[in-house]
Amino acid sequence: MAGSKKPNDKAAKASDKGTKSKGSSSSKEDKSGDASGSGKLKPAASINCEKHSKKEDALTKLRDGAKFDDVAREFSEDKARQGGSLGWKIRGALDATFEKAAYDLEPSTTANPKYVEVKTGYGYHIVMVEGRK
Repeated sequence: MAGSKKPNDKAAKASDKGTKSKGSSSSKEDKSGDASGSGKLKPAASINCEKHSKKEDALTKLRDGAKFDDVAREFSEDKARQGGSLGWKIRGALDATFEKAAYDLEPSTTANPKYVEVKTGYGYHIVMVEGRK
């Protein structure tokens, strides 16, 4: 871990820098709208990597079929080392860019994740949503 990393769910409170979509059939362009955008969501989020190359290594593992939570344990530099789960979050509880990317995703499973990349001031994040209620 880098000495400048901040503990726990800093990934969820990271500053705005932009998003880039990836994953099995999920991109910002093919989303089916914001109809499910209210309420709570559970992002299994944030494989958080300070370096782009480490994020790319994590993406390679995901593309090769590894489970999201296993990749989070191996590559993440924050709370996601516990398997990626940030727990249930309500609108406004996360960084705006991170939150928008999460709410735009449809829920998926850790075994067959749909994910999006988000770059923030804290590094690179790979976000997956497990559910909504």
